[in-house]
Amino acid sequence: MNIEIKRDSYLNQLLVRRNNGLIKIITGLRRCGKSYLLRTIFKNHLLNEGVPHDHIIEMAFDLFENLEYQDPKVFYPWINEQIKDDGRYYILLDEVQLLREFVSVLNGLSEKKNCDVYVTGSNAKFLSKDIATEFGGRGDEVHMYPLSFAEFMTVYNGHYYDGFNEYMTYGGIPIVALADTSEQKMALLENLFSETYISDIKTRNKLRNVGEMEALLNILSSSIGSLTNPNKLCNTFHTVNQSKITATTITKYIEYLEDSFLIEQAKRYDIKGKSYIGTPQKYYFTDLGLRNARIGYRQMEVTHSMENIIYNDLRIRGYKVDVGNLNITEQDKTKKFIKKQLEVDFICTSGSKKYYIQSAYLLETPEKIKQEIRPFLKINDSFKKIVITSNTPKPFYTEDGILMMNIYDFLRNHESLEL
Repeated sequence: MNIEIKRDSYLNQLLVRRNNGLIKIITGLRRCGKSYLLRTIFKNHLLNEGVPHDHIIEMAFDLFENLEYQDPKVFYPWINEQIKDDGRYYILLDEVQLLREFVSVLNGLSEKKNCDVYVTGSNAKFLSKDIATEFGGRGDEVHMYPLSFAEFMTVYNGHYYDGFNEYMTYGGIPIVALADTSEQKMALLENLFSETYISDIKTRNKLRNVGEMEALLNILSSSIGSLTNPNKLCNTFHTVNQSKITATTITKYIEYLEDSFLIEQAKRYDIKGKSYIGTPQKYYFTDLGLRNARIGYRQMEVTHSMENIIYNDLRIRGYKVDVGNLNITEQDKTKKFIKKQLEVDFICTSGSKKYYIQSAYLLETPEKIKQEIRPFLKINDSFKKIVITSNTPKPFYTEDGILMMNIYDFLRNHESLEL
């Protein structure tokens, strides 16, 4: 029996963009479910609405039997032959970055008044960064992530406490989530890294020293939620790996990892100064299972893992997420004024909405609670301030107006920040 994982939020994003005259571009990490969204979920929706089969034109450029269609001189005449009347045609193109001259081809298709074009791609350099430039305003991006915890729980057979531990360990890549045993999940994750992600990065960027980039990946895997920058990483290489790698090369490797959607950078934002701080930044893994596989399931500190999961869920909900920095001056025990820096784990914004969020796995003592909310009390604005923890029984507001919420309520309810 095939289990269908519902990806309703992404389907809805496609539906609201339907027939808008733009090229709908689904980007995201390889194997996160883009092809399934486009060629199964979205296609079935069209068929159920009564769209004729022959008015849905599909092409998967990564399949062996379709290699010849990677040539635009073969593909373009073929697709023109499929368009036989003035009716509405839905063109679904999978892994379109493999089509040579794909920007010109897609721009040509978007000129056809009766064609609604949808494509997937797994590389930011080929797609996301081109949307604002080469597509000349004709691209409309839908960015897809691996399963959120709420999506994961629709196919997990058990209590959400156990599901959270499973999700924190093996992540949300759909084929991994559907695997039966831990051994299968680990094998899939390790194979995805070696046969898919590393191989893709090596081929795409003509990378010679794969070992250096893999070593960087290991270092980043061991330091999620920690502030770092290329110079600091360079020093780690020199000390631990006795490597002569430069900060410039590290910057380039990080771009490769970001372009493959393996990691995302969270920038630091000066809350009082209302400006971004250059370095250092934090890096989070798009899928925690891939991160854990990279470090052999060691260093699985629940505090950092939970922080990474919260970051991903905020991004899945469409928020822009930064790390908050707060410079304060206060008196010490001797009445001397000293300068300090406080950190807010996340500032998330979407339009006029803004939230300040702290991730704190356990709030065991009044002192720990005081430590977590301290930065909030120094912020002089009215935006909601939230502490997410694992040991709050149900959401409540403190006398300072701070919302305390447990991780399970946060993850299972897409509207939880509105409580």
